[in-house]
Amino acid sequence: MDVLQSIVVFLHLLGMAMIFGPWAMGMLEKKHRTSMTMVIGAATQLATGIMLAGLAGADGNHAKIGIKAVLALLLAIMIVVPWYKKREKVASGHFYGIGGLTIITVAIAVLW
Repeated sequence: MDVLQSIVVFLHLLGMAMIFGPWAMGMLEKKHRTSMTMVIGAATQLATGIMLAGLAGADGNHAKIGIKAVLALLLAIMIVVPWYKKREKVASGHFYGIGGLTIITVAIAVLW
């Protein structure tokens, strides 16, 4: 079970990198848009987050799991909607919200 959990955690971190990497590049290049890489990262985060919650079972921190699930859903919506509508650029506040939510979600995972 430890090996399975380690693999799922690795995939979860990879999903986070797929969101944060393109976001950081967009911020540096002043090109505020979402990409397919970010969409795949959001889907990976949701899927592996559900797996990790299932692996934790009854012993998991349910408040933390609930908060992270809500934030992950909001983040996925913020990424997928502009990408699906094929917008070349998203509003600056929206774009920085994606990065902020990503950082907050990582902080909750690490510090809580």
